[in-house]
Amino acid sequence: MRNGLYPKLAAQGMKQNRRFFLPYLLALAGSIAAFYVMCALCSDPGVLEMRGFAYVMVMMQIGMFVAGILSAILLLYINSFLMKQRKKELALYNILGMGKGNIALIQCWESLYTAIIGIGGGLLCGVALHKLATVALTSLLRFHIPFHSSVSLPAMMTTAVFFGGLLILALVLDLLKVRVSDPIELLRGGSVGEREPRTRWLLAVIGAAALGAGYLIAVTTTDPVFAVVLYFLAVILVIIGTYCLFTAGSIALLKMLRKNKRFYYRTGHFIGVSGMLYRMKRNAVGLSNICILSTMVMVMISGTLALYLGQGEIIAAQYPAALTMTVMFDPAQGQALDLDGAKALVERFAQSQGVPVTSLDAAGYLHFNAYADPETHRLEVGREGPNNDRRAVYLLTAEGYTSLTGQQVPVLQPGEAAVCGSLPDGFGPELTFQGIRISGGDEVGEPQGLTVVQTLPAVEYFDTTFDMNETLCVVVPDHSTLESFWSLQQAALESYAADLAAVLLVDLDCTDEQELALMDAWSEASLDESFFAGTGSWSYWRADSRAEMAVDGYSMAGGFLFLGIILGILFLMATVLIIYYKQVSEGYEDQGRFEIMRKVGLSQREVRSSIRSQVLIVFFLPIAVAAVHILFDFNLVAQMLTLFGVRHVSTVALCTGGTLLAFLAVYAAVYLLTARTYYKIVR
Repeated sequence: MRNGLYPKLAAQGMKQNRRFFLPYLLALAGSIAAFYVMCALCSDPGVLEMRGFAYVMVMMQIGMFVAGILSAILLLYINSFLMKQRKKELALYNILGMGKGNIALIQCWESLYTAIIGIGGGLLCGVALHKLATVALTSLLRFHIPFHSSVSLPAMMTTAVFFGGLLILALVLDLLKVRVSDPIELLRGGSVGEREPRTRWLLAVIGAAALGAGYLIAVTTTDPVFAVVLYFLAVILVIIGTYCLFTAGSIALLKMLRKNKRFYYRTGHFIGVSGMLYRMKRNAVGLSNICILSTMVMVMISGTLALYLGQGEIIAAQYPAALTMTVMFDPAQGQALDLDGAKALVERFAQSQGVPVTSLDAAGYLHFNAYADPETHRLEVGREGPNNDRRAVYLLTAEGYTSLTGQQVPVLQPGEAAVCGSLPDGFGPELTFQGIRISGGDEVGEPQGLTVVQTLPAVEYFDTTFDMNETLCVVVPDHSTLESFWSLQQAALESYAADLAAVLLVDLDCTDEQELALMDAWSEASLDESFFAGTGSWSYWRADSRAEMAVDGYSMAGGFLFLGIILGILFLMATVLIIYYKQVSEGYEDQGRFEIMRKVGLSQREVRSSIRSQVLIVFFLPIAVAAVHILFDFNLVAQMLTLFGVRHVSTVALCTGGTLLAFLAVYAAVYLLTARTYYKIVR
């Protein structure tokens, strides 16, 4: 047999089966383009020159890993589908005299064509999209990145080798299937029907229990730290429940509908229920995959979008001034900060850099955590307990409160205090702080009592920290009261005790670039100990810039959103392809069945109605279940986002609702396109 025949047969086979091969090639090219873009961004030398480059590097590396796994699963799944649909064709080659070695050569040529078209086209698309991706990423990060828009040869090599390996693996699996099959099996392989599945009540009960447990965790978790720990457990339970209920629950439901004679013995219901029942074992896995992939797409995009949109809120809350300087000092070591000297240092340095200071506020404070015991109504320092009853306590003087807020505080007598915000339920007006030794659990030190005589507006700086516990800000008369509380928490917390602290909030009249340059100059100058002469004795001085926070915040959130969009597109592509191939395969299976029904008297209108009802059920059941998953998942996502500082639930709700509506629109468009293909095949 002439060698030139094999390439022709391979090309002819791909052309005749273009309904199957074209989506496969498009999926391959799309996966390669996305993988190349992330690989090129990760290896771009310009990334190393930007502030916050670590976030972008990590995000792109995670994206490459996830995209690689998803691409492998998706491409092997599609290849398996193609192999099943072409069994008759390969069997015919065998019956006409070709040996399995000849068929293997045809498959090798098909794989070669696939690699040339898919990898070559994907890399060309990736190179074209690389520039667009850099512009999009720069826009998301909100600062200039010196990206190199030239072709990345290392990224091309990595991408080509990885996807070339996937295609070789797919070819090996196909060759093994042909080797172990005989022509009769291949000829009948594409038309083997399904036996009626048994009702697996135990599996249905397990699915309901797993899904209920996952939903219960998602709804009842109120601690953000526990939300992170329990999230993956809830996801696993929901996935198990979804597969079990689609597999066993759907069969049980269809059999119940079949027993209902008034419902079942109608033309549209009879055809749809009987058709889905006999194929539900295979359908259930596909529907579960669609449901889970749809949920992943929506959670990924809505979560990263909420994190990105919440950055402005986070930055404004966490950094009320352009510069935030925190100084720690330990009285036990004889340290005492000269607050006036510290303020003078900051003003002198800013003036030396040509940056005017518009305002400078400073205050000393003490921060520790305490357990608000609901039974004794004491604030117990050092005692462990449920996070819902723990409080992040901030103590500051009346003078410090006035400095940070600009509002005067009425004169407080010794033993009196003012509270910013609300007290825990059942507490007040008498507040008792008791030390509980962290190492032994016994009471230590004399209780400190305060009488709350006034409620003041919250101090924004303390109320918007990243502390997971609810904030309790207490204003005391003077610095000596702060020191007495410092002694109490020193005795209770031992080596975990906090030092006294001071915060300086500095507003500047400058651009973000000037502010960043000022911080660079501060970092260099502070390396010399003499720089801090005249500021007293302290153990730690940290200077943070709102502009730097914006760089880091948008680097992280923008990288997450960029990654979420790319992976969301890949997951959406996987969902669309699973739906498409599912519709095509079922269309060919239903073609003969509906032809027989037309011959026995079923009208064209009745056939069309039956097809429509079956397609609608198959299509919209997964997205309906996915929407329920999203609804129950909302609380967990909102709790986890508080760890990043997104505290407004409305932001998360708007992003989740908007993502769900957008996905429904895309899903409806996919339905219209794939349903049309199904109708053409069946007719």
